[in-house]
Amino acid sequence: MPRRHRMRAVLVVLAVVVVLALLVTTLVGTLVVRRPLPDVQGTQTLAGLGAEVEVTRDARGVPTIVAATSSDLFMAQGYVAAQDRFFEMDYRRHVTSGRLAELVGADETAVAADKVVRTLGWRRVAEQEWDLLAPETRQYLQAYADGVNAYLEDRDPGAIAMEYTVLGLRVPQKAPEAWDPVDSLAWLKAMAWDLRANYDRELSRAMTYRFVQDVARVEELFPPYPQDRNLPIVTGDGVATDVVPTSSAAELDLSGEALQDALASADRALAAVPHLVGDGDGIGSNSWVVAGEHTASGSPILANDPHLGISAPGIWSQVGLRCAEVSPECPFDASGFSLAGLPGVLIGHNGSLAWGLTNMGADVTDFFLERVEDGQAVVDGERIPLEVRTETVEVAGAADVELEIRSTRHGPIVSDVIDLPDVKRAPVPEDAPGLRFEVALSWTALTPGRTGDAVFAMMTAQDADDVAAAAAIFDVPAQNIVFATTDGHIGYQAPGRIPVRGAVAGPVPSDGTWPRPGWDSRYDWQGWVDPADMPRVLDPAEGFVVAANQAVTPVGVGPFLAEDFDYGYRSQRIRDLLTERIASGAPLDVAATAELQTDEHSPYAQALVPALLEVDLDDPFDRAGQDLLRDWDHVMDADSAAAMYFAAVWASVLELTFADDLPDGHAPTGDSRWVEVIRGMLENPTSAWWDDRSTPGVVEGRDDVLARALVSARTQLTAQISSRTDDWAWGLLHTAAPRHPVLGGDGVPAVLHRLVNSVPQQVGGGSAVVSATGWDASTGSYEVTSAPSMRMVVDLGDLDSSTWVNLTGTSGHPASKHYDDQFEAWAQGRQFPWPFSEAAVRADAVDRQTLVPAGD
Repeated sequence: MPRRHRMRAVLVVLAVVVVLALLVTTLVGTLVVRRPLPDVQGTQTLAGLGAEVEVTRDARGVPTIVAATSSDLFMAQGYVAAQDRFFEMDYRRHVTSGRLAELVGADETAVAADKVVRTLGWRRVAEQEWDLLAPETRQYLQAYADGVNAYLEDRDPGAIAMEYTVLGLRVPQKAPEAWDPVDSLAWLKAMAWDLRANYDRELSRAMTYRFVQDVARVEELFPPYPQDRNLPIVTGDGVATDVVPTSSAAELDLSGEALQDALASADRALAAVPHLVGDGDGIGSNSWVVAGEHTASGSPILANDPHLGISAPGIWSQVGLRCAEVSPECPFDASGFSLAGLPGVLIGHNGSLAWGLTNMGADVTDFFLERVEDGQAVVDGERIPLEVRTETVEVAGAADVELEIRSTRHGPIVSDVIDLPDVKRAPVPEDAPGLRFEVALSWTALTPGRTGDAVFAMMTAQDADDVAAAAAIFDVPAQNIVFATTDGHIGYQAPGRIPVRGAVAGPVPSDGTWPRPGWDSRYDWQGWVDPADMPRVLDPAEGFVVAANQAVTPVGVGPFLAEDFDYGYRSQRIRDLLTERIASGAPLDVAATAELQTDEHSPYAQALVPALLEVDLDDPFDRAGQDLLRDWDHVMDADSAAAMYFAAVWASVLELTFADDLPDGHAPTGDSRWVEVIRGMLENPTSAWWDDRSTPGVVEGRDDVLARALVSARTQLTAQISSRTDDWAWGLLHTAAPRHPVLGGDGVPAVLHRLVNSVPQQVGGGSAVVSATGWDASTGSYEVTSAPSMRMVVDLGDLDSSTWVNLTGTSGHPASKHYDDQFEAWAQGRQFPWPFSEAAVRADAVDRQTLVPAGD
């Protein structure tokens, strides 16, 4: 199984007979499943409140909270979040602190996850950040924690979430601990981890080298960004950056057994970390903003749809947070998408400004190869002692696990965390007995920062200067910020803590694309890019900004951010459609913007179909599949037979071309990088990559592989669906199926599986498509692995005319009607009205809840 799918989520195997006995009767099922549903009407007492707080919920359960003070506002948000999603919060807390085995017991994957997260030290760094935060931020985080704890008080676990009852049948369950403000900060580390950009590619380069023994051939699998075809975010002039040399990695002998053993150990360890936001190259986002001169309202329109992993419940929680009277003492009036466990609104708008986020793709991680002997690391010929600490991983219902964690000056050593029974680590070189290679990870998120402050700064931002100020402290994860204001401005701002890498004419590239020799201090990071030098745009002449994970600036312009970006097919498609719309003179409105978010045109097809149609197939049965492509419009529609066939051909092309050349766990996923790789190879019919090394004496070329792929796809779909192409439709295979991260696995009883998992939806789209329902071609499955986790369109001329939709729903309780009541609309590309004004929110309210101080 590919590496990135060994640990997509921790799936707990439960006692089947016991759980079935528990859920088989309606009465017991009702007691277990419906008991935790919260009371969202009437009056409830909340000790610690300063004054009465009003909570209204719309027809989809989305809360709007109105309070007199900031502390009351965030305390109420914590209370409401605990009502709706406490188990999700608790699960995330256990993951981010390396304590998952305390919750789920002696599950092998849970223990492995705890060991790696402890080694990375997410919780330790979050604790160090607390004192760096502004006093008001600490106040908001504490108020949120107080609200969570007020809800937990005097409730047994089964009254908080049904998951505790089910898990209690397998392992002892303690009452949930009180929420700590640092629990919220630790969640930011999990976000940063899943959005950390190129470390997969850095490892993949080094491990692929062992197979092909040629740096130039390895780099053919990581082609440069095609800026002549797919424009970067910032297209204007900037400050030229120094050129980072890219000398040969072969001089380090990356094929050596000792080094490759260490890399394999690091690869295996980091794959064990649960992905709370998402995993893989499909993780990204679309965002754009259009100036009012091109819109129906005469004011800017902003769109955003982050592409993350899918789960039940979905990642986001919708919420409105409003001070009864906005003032310097209580400055909040925002609505948008929050994360359960973190106070505030992360993406959304206030009364003056809307903002969206997409992953920048900045290279914020580097692997350092370390020469270690007797607890010391070799640096410039000298030996420096390692930092060593011991931690205890508690396991519910089983013995504790002791863990020794070692770090170098570059970061934690990740190559010795998980024992590999199938790998015997070799010594480094024969002429240096006792030395071993280890791999240490440098990551910007392991340096304490102030992202917690930035969350609240963005919520109150009014203009471009405010956005820049927030961006300067938005350390991790590095995100693109697009924004628009009600007074007509649009813009882009790049935030993030970005390492400065020194230019080294040494044995490996110093641009962060390959692991670096930790024993040579010239390769150490030299500091951080000055926030004042980060790229930005305000009111561009073309009238729009598109930020969809493509390169940020042209090559040689601005600070060096990364070598590896998404290859820009989504972003360029959005640019082209916006340009066409503007040229036509038709003003853009909210509905047209939402429709653009679901565009399903495929760059795969544009690149590959012409070559596929040139292949001669003798068998009429095989040609019936190929004929589907002749009049196809290259749209990955859920009802399209041609789209299904093309997806199967694409997966087959990748497998036939690369299965014999790449290391285990690094097979082509089919994302935009592989579109660019295949595009280049199509122009070289005799490329060595086309040849199948498992057939000695026979040299395959491009047309041989394409013909085999066409035939293989026809055969596969006949076996899976039907021999009649009329019966084919892309959505039959390409389904979105959100799963519960703990109870949603295949090993649980069917009745529980149906309860906690959403009913799969057939969807169109695909990887590198604007409607980015990504799938992993290396798995043999077409099921959606990443997708728009929400969609929003904000009209700055009339905020009440804005629209939004969540992946599943607002509630984390499987028995709630709001658990996945937005999922079908999401799958169909529909959005719901998003009221913001006080009058509109009140008119939309279905449930009304009043929180009052104790004693009132």
